Amino acid sequence: MANAKEKVVWITGASSGIGKAMAFEWASLGYKVVLSARRKELLEEIALEIKNSGGETLVVPVDILEEKSIENAVQSIIDTWGRLDVAVANAGFGVFGSIDKLTAKDWNRQLNGNVTGLALTVKYALPHLKQNQGRIGLVGSVGAYLPNPNVGAYGASKAAVHSIGLTLQVELMGTGVSCTTIHPGFVESEIARIDNDGVWHPERNDPRPSNLMWPTDKAAKVMVKAIIKRKRNYIFTAHGRILVWLQGWFPSLARTIVSKGPKPE
Repeated sequence: MANAKEKVVWITGASSGIGKAMAFEWASLGYKVVLSARRKELLEEIALEIKNSGGETLVVPVDILEEKSIENAVQSIIDTWGRLDVAVANAGFGVFGSIDKLTAKDWNRQLNGNVTGLALTVKYALPHLKQNQGRIGLVGSVGAYLPNPNVGAYGASKAAVHSIGLTLQVELMGTGVSCTTIHPGFVESEIARIDNDGVWHPERNDPRPSNLMWPTDKAAKVMVKAIIKRKRNYIFTAHGRILVWLQGWFPSLARTIVSKGPKPE
């Protein structure tokens, strides 16, 4: 096995939020970091920070809504560094609106990004991960387990991520490749400021409770640790674990709590 300084980790959605924080965390552990997202200029700023701290990084822009973009990204990684040890499918977004208001366009965009894009990220990374008994990290959400008023499409997409993770854990048996599905609770991100067409609105308020929000660097540490330890499913933030537990054992109480919580518009 290669040591950390020879290993390559690829992170999608690395231009902000959890993805950006994970990039710094993997780099601090000595991994070569491949940064992917649509906003190349932001990736280059992160890459410069990592390089100035003594790390090695590669910027490979990706649009997870385009299969060829994902395939080309993996090929660029292999052409540059010749290997891939960890793939973190973190890129995703939220589509907002109650079930009775969401359009087919809304549903298609949500599922194409959070489900199809994630699955294809794994597909193209897998042949190279199998060569190194590598690791897959899928970023889900506690919403995979809970009712999701006004974010039903997002919750459905993350339930699909959970299912994909369970399936991969069976399909990959005997290959040496592990799949860790991570379900965060509230973590600082831009998700509430991006509309259903993918347009960023910096002036929008985040309706999620600020007192429950985890900072991204704290979240990144536990997420990277879970992937390194090859955990299968990892739910984090105390409130996230409590809500998932309540949904399993006291679903009517969980529904009541969720119904009183923030509902993005």
